[in-house]
Amino acid sequence: MVVFMLYNNLKALAELKRKGKKVGKLRYKKYGKLKSFILNQSGFKIIKTGNRLDKLYISKVGEVPIRIHRPVEGKIKQVIIKRYGSGEWFALICVEETETPKKEIERAIGIDLGIKSFLTDSEGRVIENPKFYERDLERLRREHRKLSRKKRLSKNWLKQLRRLCKVYEKIERKREDFLHKLSRFYIDNYDLIVVEDLEVENMKRNHNLSSEISDASWGKFLRFLSYKAERAGKTVVRVSPRGTSEGLSWDDPLRDYISAWRILERGLEKLGQGLPFEPAERRPLLHITVNAVIVGQVSSTKQEPNLAVCRSEGRRSQYSMSLRTYHTID
Repeated sequence: MVVFMLYNNLKALAELKRKGKKVGKLRYKKYGKLKSFILNQSGFKIIKTGNRLDKLYISKVGEVPIRIHRPVEGKIKQVIIKRYGSGEWFALICVEETETPKKEIERAIGIDLGIKSFLTDSEGRVIENPKFYERDLERLRREHRKLSRKKRLSKNWLKQLRRLCKVYEKIERKREDFLHKLSRFYIDNYDLIVVEDLEVENMKRNHNLSSEISDASWGKFLRFLSYKAERAGKTVVRVSPRGTSEGLSWDDPLRDYISAWRILERGLEKLGQGLPFEPAERRPLLHITVNAVIVGQVSSTKQEPNLAVCRSEGRRSQYSMSLRTYHTID
């Protein structure tokens, strides 16, 4: 596996160089910099003990106590052993699963991502932007100041570095918890999710907004949606964001809501569904807090299109007007 990763990295560097990019050379990791290694196909085994902690057998290492947070389903193909900066170790278990067939599209929604609010969907939900990094920024600055006062690579410096890493890891875990639960809500309740195909890395070049864009983690949210949709047999469609806010003023409170409808329209056109709905009407929006997402109190505020009727008629149709209440997030 190490040889495969080495040649894969060399191939990637060669491809970047061929495209005219300036690339460096591969270097060996220094002591303490290696964060993970991979056991591929063999060299590992999970041993059930019936106690609070099970055991993970690692070749050349032995049996290591491990806390498995959920049952492992499927054949284990790979185990990644990863060390975090705080000193914690994790085993990432990759399993082989059967492919889930695509489900028929009956409920669809469009999502417009933003900074002022994390997202606005075509049903009128406005999800608050959690801004986890901004909330803990003062604590991060304090821990950085403590680190700068200590002698580099001393024991106290290493202890403070681990404390600093714990703060960063806590921010990352809170962010991922929010993104996992929000993406799970949309996967559980919709068969088609249309999102913008954002070039997040290019957007970060705007130095006035780069911090806010990184904190929002749109790219990670879209990845969560994609892999969860694939496992559930749902469909995620990415469309061009260009022109979705055309003709809308910045101070229009329904700007993002109308953009979400336009995104949904483009997704339906991309799938050949036509135009099965009228333009979005101006209506009150439902503002949902971060805490409501985390505890699973996100519900429906608006009817969704009946795409089965739209496909059978093959022309412009009206949406069925029915209020639904969705299940809470696990």
